Amino acid sequence: MAYPDDLLVDGERVVMHKHPHVKMLLAPVLVLLLVVAVGTFLAALVREQPWAPWAWLALAVGGLALAVWLTLVPVIRWRTTHFVVTTRRVLVREGVLSRTGIDIPMSRINSVQFRHTVLERFLGCGTLVIESASDEPLEFADIPDVERVQGLLYQEVADES
Repeated sequence: MAYPDDLLVDGERVVMHKHPHVKMLLAPVLVLLLVVAVGTFLAALVREQPWAPWAWLALAVGGLALAVWLTLVPVIRWRTTHFVVTTRRVLVREGVLSRTGIDIPMSRINSVQFRHTVLERFLGCGTLVIESASDEPLEFADIPDVERVQGLLYQEVADES
């Protein structure tokens, strides 16, 4: 999926565009399954009660609220988080209603590192660390195929010089 062209300057092109690794969605999906299981269990417990329809309604509303808050919101957050490398800069954008972003010009990048745990190596993701002219290195967690991204970013920085 191409990044919106209106954010790019003349002569700039997208080299790579990624969302965080899908491992971020594991907990929300497990929470959804848990909410459905607990809701179903509780609905079965009250089925013989005279007030069962009201309990079912309350369980449905509560379950839906939990599903939206603990599953849908993280999925939307994941989908609206972008890590983009262009020929001139690195862009990170997050959020739907309230957006945050950072741009790092290639000319300001001093070094690019990555690290990943054994589990992250198995899953194919990791943390990308970009040292620029700022005081603190910037860390971007859950970058898919982080070694390839680090190599690509290094190549773009070298081409910029």
